[in-house]
Amino acid sequence: MILAADAATLAIDYPDLADFGHDPIWLVILKALGVFAFLVLNPLAAILLERKIMARMQGRIGPNRVGPRGILQSVADGVKLALKEGIIPAGVDKVIYLLAPIIAVVPAVVAFAVIPFGPMVSVFGHQTPLQLTDLPVGILYVLAVTSVGVYGIVLAGWSSGSTYPLLGGLRSTAQVISYEIAMGLTFAAVFLDAGTMSTSGIVAAQEHHWYFMLLLPSFVIYAISMVGETNRAPFDLPEAEGELVGGFHTEYSSLKFAMFMLAEYINMVTVSALATTMFLGGWQAPWPLSAFDWANSGWWPILWFTLKVWAFMFVFIWLRTSLPRLRYDQFMNLGWKVLIPISLAWVMVVAIIRVSAGDHTLVRALVSTAAGLVVTALIGYAIWRLMRVPTDPDAPDPGSDRAGPGRSEPFDPMAGGFPVPPMPGQVVDPKATGSAATSPPAGVEPAPSRETTDA
Repeated sequence: MILAADAATLAIDYPDLADFGHDPIWLVILKALGVFAFLVLNPLAAILLERKIMARMQGRIGPNRVGPRGILQSVADGVKLALKEGIIPAGVDKVIYLLAPIIAVVPAVVAFAVIPFGPMVSVFGHQTPLQLTDLPVGILYVLAVTSVGVYGIVLAGWSSGSTYPLLGGLRSTAQVISYEIAMGLTFAAVFLDAGTMSTSGIVAAQEHHWYFMLLLPSFVIYAISMVGETNRAPFDLPEAEGELVGGFHTEYSSLKFAMFMLAEYINMVTVSALATTMFLGGWQAPWPLSAFDWANSGWWPILWFTLKVWAFMFVFIWLRTSLPRLRYDQFMNLGWKVLIPISLAWVMVVAIIRVSAGDHTLVRALVSTAAGLVVTALIGYAIWRLMRVPTDPDAPDPGSDRAGPGRSEPFDPMAGGFPVPPMPGQVVDPKATGSAATSPPAGVEPAPSRETTDA
């Protein structure tokens, strides 16, 4: 699928690494302020639009009181959080408790330093790329910086001195470890085809073909992983209110709680911008607009980049509206049993195609697209097998490690002295149910029965 015209007819001024590091200090500050403003305004719009879109999908009205049609609702929420009393519970590790929200926000902002917004432009007579900076390992920089953000969640849960926040922090640790491996492997496939790790170089490598078709399995796996990375539904297990009250931020209020929410939405923008850069041609105009010189020059690319980012943001909202939260065992199985093995196999396939096809770009594109469709179908089948519900109530759950062949062993929900729900694949034994409830704890004399008392 050709998505841009030939370079002979379109002279797109792609930046390279040699174009960075020459800006005057005032221009660096101006670009940094522009990136920061982009990251602050997008969450404000995202919070309002999420509530509006979810209400529309669910047949509700949504916010409509503050400002015309409720457009000032995000501002009102921010003011409300700022004016609320900041309560610090007794027993917390105060230093870590106060630092955790900052640790969550800062990496999400800093990661945007290497995201390209557009080509070379003129700013007050200075030729500069629409990008704060770039590195030979720019994508690895984003992966490393965003990984630090999870420390904010983990430390928030640990420093709160409460059980449920601690469990949420532990869940977030396992979540990041599991899904960053799959995400890193999708990066490897992009590196192999583009021949570079710099973000500006990856955008330039997609001049003729965007990688969302050329490397379709990588795109699908990254799209799933980025939802898990940002703790968004259906993967919002670190803050699952059903079993963890509010998760890692249960003990937070006022601006500290607002910083966690800001970090979540900035992370959504960051992973969406990274997906745009790696798989949707970055700031390049979509076909057929790419056939016009003006579309990929000047300041227009910022518009295409923002629209692509918001396409991913809409999918985040759509998933939250449509899907229930996964069980934790399903979530871990999806990462370790589906995404990581298939990512490893796909990286090897991309390497073989790259070596075999050599400089034959068209052949490599056709073979990669065909192989990608096959591997993507395999991903879909594996997810279906993992998530499907057995029609036989006595059949084991395919997503559970406890499920063995045939009927499961009988399960006594009162074996520990208090009711425990059965795990997937376990069958409650009516004869055993309640047997442990009548047996007293160790060291406690049994109460006399009614028959003994009557006698």
